[in-house]
Amino acid sequence: MPSKPSLPKGTRDFGPQQMAKRGYIINTIQRVFENYGFAPVETPSMENLSVLTGKYGEEGDQLLFKILNSGDYLSKVNEDEFKSGSKPLTPKISEKGLRYDLTVPFARYVVMNQNDITFPFRRYQIQPVWRADRPQRGRYREFYQCDADIIGTDSGICDLEIVWLVHDVFKSLDLQDFELKFNNRKILLAIAEYIGAPGLDEALCVGIDKLDKVGIDKVLLELQSKGISSTSCEKLKPILTFEGNNQEKVDFLKPLIGSIDFGNQGLNEVDFILDQAGSKTDVDLKLDFDITLARGLSYYTGSIFEVKATTVQMGSITGGGRYDDLTGIFGLPGMSGIGISFGIDRIYDVLDELELFPESTTFGTRVMITNFGEMTLQFAMKLLNTLRGAGISSELYPDEAKMKKQFSYADKKNIQFVAIIGPEEANQQKVTLKQMDTGNQQLLSIQQVIDQIKAADTNGL
Repeated sequence: MPSKPSLPKGTRDFGPQQMAKRGYIINTIQRVFENYGFAPVETPSMENLSVLTGKYGEEGDQLLFKILNSGDYLSKVNEDEFKSGSKPLTPKISEKGLRYDLTVPFARYVVMNQNDITFPFRRYQIQPVWRADRPQRGRYREFYQCDADIIGTDSGICDLEIVWLVHDVFKSLDLQDFELKFNNRKILLAIAEYIGAPGLDEALCVGIDKLDKVGIDKVLLELQSKGISSTSCEKLKPILTFEGNNQEKVDFLKPLIGSIDFGNQGLNEVDFILDQAGSKTDVDLKLDFDITLARGLSYYTGSIFEVKATTVQMGSITGGGRYDDLTGIFGLPGMSGIGISFGIDRIYDVLDELELFPESTTFGTRVMITNFGEMTLQFAMKLLNTLRGAGISSELYPDEAKMKKQFSYADKKNIQFVAIIGPEEANQQKVTLKQMDTGNQQLLSIQQVIDQIKAADTNGL
């Protein structure tokens, strides 16, 4: 007896209705990206492990999906190497891995194609990524990211553009209930120095990144286990618990870290965003300077961003930041960039829960033409091709069948209109067009059918 088919944990199938909704999200984001001057790029699903490892921090490296070498991948492994554990064994049996994000492959792409790129380079990329994470609601092992990056400049204007881009994307998706949190890694670096833990900024960022999940007490315990003293943790606690508006937070930090060079730089970069963001007047700015925002990825060096929906229990739906030297690890130093990534799968779940998908996304076929056999088939074919030529998605029911069966099919597929062609309609070269949701039907010419359906589109029906 054949085994029952199943999916790997953390992956999903998507049917036609789900794909229509996903397509709506992707197309909306893509339009905004292109409106901001970003051009599309794609990279392979797999990368050499040497490209991926060491870029996401220790925890990120553990979540990489590794691909076994083809052939007898154990043939060159001796017994001692086999017994030595997974870390030393991995390079012997695996040379490639599935990409963890789109940013590191993009940095690799920039280095390999630097002579063909005009800098600053604005690119967008919409492709799946893979992470060996523990699956749960809103957290998948395979998911799509929509990334936009500007590389080849450290101008604060680009940081500002990321803020505006986020607002325009969610305005276009009609998602009003969100908050864009931002911080600056230079500020976190300065905080590490201020509390007496210089050089431990990465441990500090990884710990703070878990604040929402585990609470401050557990974060402080973890930081102590990473080598940050209890005295330093006591100095850190009032910083992590400070509350106030954006300007009050900046004013609170200035006497603490303003005299530290990179701390002052970070505060100035935050000030620039806060001062200039409001010059975009067509959106309601939802901008929160959050001292506790850290983002766990180790390659961030400046501004960092994170978006969460405020009325849905969900992790971040968008995130990103500035990286000053990500290309340097591939041999092209000093190439500053900034990027933002929209998580399609989480955005889908948020829009679905809030019922924000336009009704039109549930439509595939707009018109189904009935099939009553050879007497009506020639006219039905003519109508089918004329509708498609007018840009109206249409299908002809393939079999001669009872009216009830054909209408049941159209109803189950959520088809808006049924074009009924019986012998009388065929003789008159006319169509009885039925609107399925209202039951209204009219005898129309082919051109009138086209006009009515396009008028329905205009009216949002």
